[in-house]
Amino acid sequence: MNKKVIPILLAFLCMGFGDAAGPIVGLAKNEFGVSNFVAQLLPFMGFVMFGILSIPMGIFQDKYGKKKTLIFGYTIALIGVTIPIFSLSSFMLLLPTFLFLGAGATILQVSGNPIMRDVSSEGNYSRNLSIGQFVKAIGSLAGPILPAVAARWLGMDWRIIFPVFLVGIVISLISLTGTHIEESSEVDEEPTTFKSSLSLLTNKYVLMMVLGIFIYVGAEVSMSSGIPLYLKANYGVNIAKMGVLGTGLFFTMLMAGRFLGGVILNWIKPEKFLLGTSILAVLGVLGLFIDSAAVSVASVVLIGLSFANVFPLIFSITVDRLPEKTNELSGLMITAIIGGALLPPIMGIVQDLTSITIGFLVPFAAICYVCWIAIRNYMIMSNEG
Repeated sequence: MNKKVIPILLAFLCMGFGDAAGPIVGLAKNEFGVSNFVAQLLPFMGFVMFGILSIPMGIFQDKYGKKKTLIFGYTIALIGVTIPIFSLSSFMLLLPTFLFLGAGATILQVSGNPIMRDVSSEGNYSRNLSIGQFVKAIGSLAGPILPAVAARWLGMDWRIIFPVFLVGIVISLISLTGTHIEESSEVDEEPTTFKSSLSLLTNKYVLMMVLGIFIYVGAEVSMSSGIPLYLKANYGVNIAKMGVLGTGLFFTMLMAGRFLGGVILNWIKPEKFLLGTSILAVLGVLGLFIDSAAVSVASVVLIGLSFANVFPLIFSITVDRLPEKTNELSGLMITAIIGGALLPPIMGIVQDLTSITIGFLVPFAAICYVCWIAIRNYMIMSNEG
């Protein structure tokens, strides 16, 4: 592996820190005695940044370059994790913490995904992006794991997560600044603007792929929040005592799947892999509708493994097809991550009106759309081949 890939992988690790808001919700609720609605403002702060900042950061990136954009993202994230180190006397101080941390993660996503192409050897972009998502999953797991380790073995509380994040971000920033990166020159001579970014959505292929990111991220977040409730409602699994069978198992399988994806993509073209993994994802979600504990747990494993590489595959396939539009595409597709804030409430409404299990029809419909995208891309590849 090219040694210049390592600083970019560290950027993916720091992207994962932005996912800590989810696990912190329950801890903050207990600590400060706020309502469920107020506690849920923490992940909202992070997701809303994807909708607000992604396209502006694509424009910023076009003017100043991907590496400088990464450095800017690190700086914003550092501000976020520094706030609670000096003072965390009220819940209100957590809101700007996750606002800045979410903004930093957004900027790192906008620049980190396309800059991986610049440091990857020919034909290895999709593979390296999957490895990057694997590393990001490690950062995401820090949210639920660090507070538990701190409380059980170190006699400390969950706030230890913030100085750990600070050290990780500083090390990653130093690694990046010390690395020379030749950025791709395959860009339009015309500067990136809001108009040029949004005009890409008139391209039916780009629109299909951007919607794919939106739909997929919504499905992933729906799964991570819905699986523990599903296991409790159907099989009486105690979420507090056996959480490993819920979100923990799902995220572990995501991480394992992303590592495997990085290996598999050495031999399989991205379009073929996307088709195969999306078909397995459809089968995995269908398994949740079978009244069997063993099948349900096996389905959670299959869902995690098959969902793992959808995002990096859609992103890399799109950028490889239109490399001259990298900055516009990056802004659009990272903006689409806001689907993670919009699809889960729809699933919740369906569950309130029907049942926990029936609510999974929402992510099932989403992953069927991803499967359709995979079929279309496979057909395009076959025609070109």
